[in-house]
Amino acid sequence: MPDFPVNPKKLALVNVDLQNVFVENTPLASPDGLDVVERVNRLSAACRKAGILVVHTAHVTRPDGSNAGVMGEIFPPVREGVIAAGSFPATLHKNLVIEKDDIRLDKPRFGAFHATDLELILRARGVDGIIVTGIATDVCVDLTVREANVRDFRVFLTSDGTGTADRNGIPRQDIQKATLATLGFSFAQVVSVDEMIAKIEGAKA
Repeated sequence: MPDFPVNPKKLALVNVDLQNVFVENTPLASPDGLDVVERVNRLSAACRKAGILVVHTAHVTRPDGSNAGVMGEIFPPVREGVIAAGSFPATLHKNLVIEKDDIRLDKPRFGAFHATDLELILRARGVDGIIVTGIATDVCVDLTVREANVRDFRVFLTSDGTGTADRNGIPRQDIQKATLATLGFSFAQVVSVDEMIAKIEGAKA
């Protein structure tokens, strides 16, 4: 397991898809979505205090569904507009704290780097490492971590700042555990939110 250095000037926090549809009261939501948002808010506050950029992504499609593509074929709710830009399900959850200097980033596919200017934003600021939180651990969070890794960003993945739902009869706890184990083996340093906050505060000191 890596032990990446923490330099607040070269770090960003990427909060993946903490939207209504993934946080609560839908079949796609993580049962502990509200708790994840609360922990993400604590981490975001620590990052802002340390001068670390905070980015909030939202997985959205065009309102007319014209860019849903194969994703819409695989996931009928997407084809039916569940993450259509401007809709209530696609909106970032009301409990998520967003400050004026934070960046909001819409993304058309699962990973936060594909078809977005996220890498440009990070490189322009001299960022070479990211902290990742969000929902779902095994889908958009997973792909964002992998995309960052292959672009040579150091990745801190938060174990309790992420969440998922049951899939095809497999309990979410098992999916969470397996996803964190896989990503921690090859793609990221897995830490808890409290551990990441301690790393940030230690680096400041």
